[in-house]
Amino acid sequence: MSFIFKASYDKANRSSIHSFRGPGLKEGLRILEKVQKEFGLPVITDVHSCEEATIAGSICDMIQIPAFLCRQTDLIAAAAATKAAINVKKGQFMAPWDMQNVVDKILSCNNQRILLTDRGTSFGYNNLVSDMRAIPIMQQFGFPVCFDATHSVQLPGGLKTQSGGQREFIALLARCAIVAGCNALFIEAHDDPSSAKSDAASVLPLHALEHLLLEIELLYDTMQACLQKRCLQPLSSSFAMH
Repeated sequence: MSFIFKASYDKANRSSIHSFRGPGLKEGLRILEKVQKEFGLPVITDVHSCEEATIAGSICDMIQIPAFLCRQTDLIAAAAATKAAINVKKGQFMAPWDMQNVVDKILSCNNQRILLTDRGTSFGYNNLVSDMRAIPIMQQFGFPVCFDATHSVQLPGGLKTQSGGQREFIALLARCAIVAGCNALFIEAHDDPSSAKSDAASVLPLHALEHLLLEIELLYDTMQACLQKRCLQPLSSSFAMH
């Protein structure tokens, strides 16, 4: 498996003014660059302004556009103008087919290094649902699609001053996304979730990560073998009617 390390220097989208946000741009990028060099890992971070995108793009291998900012044209253009690859999280409020407009904005800046990520869709108040149809729909744009297995189990603002979550469904949704054909998984893990300063209710316990990845690898290999043997055929119209 290819591994990309993701961390945020500033969590600008927090439920409460009192929530921890991070070490800040300068210190956060210093840490990311240290991880990048010492472990030989590509790194990614999210940005919230055009200025941040330019600075982060000079260090990080990939820049992430947060879900709530995925329609911000100037931010997307600034990120695309860097040498970094661009990961855009589909807004919880957007249909998957509307992400074509986001792709077109990046392509207009002569950047074809694009990854699209689904992180669930708003379903009423304080709830998200994952529609696996979003994966093949967004893949039709010609770029790989990632599934965010941990943010998708969030209950946004569900605890009033912070988001709740249902981490018991992380593994289930990750497996479903692999079967649906996603190209990558986004998983947040913490050695002690109860003390995590961000998304404590929806991060995967670190001790459970290895088992999940082994399970995912086996499932992925099985799916690929089936596809190569043409065991899986598209639904015919008559079958779909049943």
